[in-house]
Amino acid sequence: MALQTNEKCTVESKEEEEVQSCDQTKTSTVRDLSQEELDRLSSERTLVSEFKQMKLEKEAQKNWDLFYKRNTTNFFKDRHWTTREFDELRACREFESQKLVLLEAGCGVGNCIFPLLEDDLNIFVYACDFSPRAVEFVKKNPLYCPERCCAFQCDLTKDDLLENVPENNVDVVTLIFVLSAVHPDKMKLALENVGKVLKPGGIILFRDYGLYDHAMLRFKAGSKLGENFYVRQDGTRSYFFSKEFLAKLFEEVGFESVANEYVLRETVNKKEGLCVPRVFLQSKFVKRS
Repeated sequence: MALQTNEKCTVESKEEEEVQSCDQTKTSTVRDLSQEELDRLSSERTLVSEFKQMKLEKEAQKNWDLFYKRNTTNFFKDRHWTTREFDELRACREFESQKLVLLEAGCGVGNCIFPLLEDDLNIFVYACDFSPRAVEFVKKNPLYCPERCCAFQCDLTKDDLLENVPENNVDVVTLIFVLSAVHPDKMKLALENVGKVLKPGGIILFRDYGLYDHAMLRFKAGSKLGENFYVRQDGTRSYFFSKEFLAKLFEEVGFESVANEYVLRETVNKKEGLCVPRVFLQSKFVKRS
């Protein structure tokens, strides 16, 4: 049964700045599609060629670096909603004065970490991103302080996090709109890497694109890379998660599901006169001892 929340939704990106937020619903079931939406999905069977897919994988870092070159720090809005949605960011301590150690995997330009550093003086953040340019933006932010934050470039699928983060040292890992950009074949590698630095009993907080999100349904022909996996015009890629796929992925690398549900909302773009369904997957996974 869906649980209705009274909290207001937040806008994820600059391109949606005209969107008016609405109440959100959390549910264990995927949203129903209209017949038109079902027909649209079933008609797209042709995949991007293997050659182009290999090229996209090879140039993934370059494409994200170009994304941040074009948009600098202006694309994503600061994520002040994280402590509301994930109370572990405040409560995951044995005693009140304990310093919380956080890894923000896929930090972008710091839209999540800087609100946290401002709100919580008793937190230390490791922050990494695929894009060297994004990491430089983090380090140039006036709020960046090496005594409270360590930012570094990292490809989670191949660069060992232990080179920058001590083993079993992190209390909480945030994966917020990050894993969707990783090729599905390499997602397990990223999670295994993250697992090495997380304490036994530590938690991963996850939020990303859910199955049948409006962004998935608006891809044009020639954008499909595989099941629920698409490429944008700028060469960046996005996977859309089902809760079953995500739970299986985490369980296979030693995590136990604590929460795993869809977040549904309708957003209204007054400027365009559109009302679109957004679907995110919001989950919590604990590292087995």
